[in-house]
Amino acid sequence: MSMIPQRKLGNSGLEVPVISLGGNVFGWTVDEAGTYRLLDHAVELGLTFIDTADVYSRWVPGHRGGESETLIGKWIARSGTRGRVTIATKVGMDMGDGKKGLRANYIAEAAEASLRRLQTDRIDLYFSHQDDPETPLEETLKAHTKLIERGKIRAAGASNYTGARLREALRLSPVYTALQPHYNLLERAGYEADLAPVVKEYGLGVVPYFALASGFLSGKYRGKADTEGKARGPMVGKYMNDRGFAVLNALDAVAAAYDSTPARVALAWLIAQPGITAPIASATNERQLDDLAEAAKLHLDEESVERLTRQSNT
Repeated sequence: MSMIPQRKLGNSGLEVPVISLGGNVFGWTVDEAGTYRLLDHAVELGLTFIDTADVYSRWVPGHRGGESETLIGKWIARSGTRGRVTIATKVGMDMGDGKKGLRANYIAEAAEASLRRLQTDRIDLYFSHQDDPETPLEETLKAHTKLIERGKIRAAGASNYTGARLREALRLSPVYTALQPHYNLLERAGYEADLAPVVKEYGLGVVPYFALASGFLSGKYRGKADTEGKARGPMVGKYMNDRGFAVLNALDAVAAAYDSTPARVALAWLIAQPGITAPIASATNERQLDDLAEAAKLHLDEESVERLTRQSNT
């Protein structure tokens, strides 16, 4: 197994690889057999930090949510690898039939449902998937604390919170030890201006999602024709402009200097940012998994990091 660097996830007590494998594709663009194959290969590579959510992949016609967790659970049961992987999942997005939000009784119910689907007795990292302004923060935080006390989860985190709400939650309770924000080379302002100061103040672990801007930063979308018929095509359209292509050009140049790829360099840039623990990136084939493992080991010099930062500022 290749040695992938590990980092402590804030004050959670967890130590994880510096890349988190996104599970949103399992049961969506990757079928059951493909999921098992990819997860087996991921563990061989040392990519043992797996991120999913109860709501994955409810957006697919005919799906109800829970598809990703269910496939990961079946894989855990057949592979016997539970002790080698760190599993993160989430609660709060709309699952239909009024199942949503962060009320205490719903968090307890949703956690049990996730545990059943994942075929495990504990969730390593449990995120509030989005802020619920209708529920008092105290109620949500106590619910997570209770799950930790009962051994159902090992650590709790917040996703899609504003800096102000995150700070308010942390003043009430230290139960959130991790943050999952939208952050990448093309999506910087929201995290860097609003959330990074809170992260620094409270020593949170940070696990950014859409680390490759829905695949755009991998360089595989160079024109409109590349997006046609692709599952993520509609999501990358907003990056197909002068700034997006200028950042791709900078990634190409740095990748050439390191005999690497744009995807690896984009992830390495994120890993090099202050306070970042492990960017989340998904893979739909073994080659992409290999890319993630190589990204985890790629150390960019300061000049390369600065060049990318400067280009993405314009």
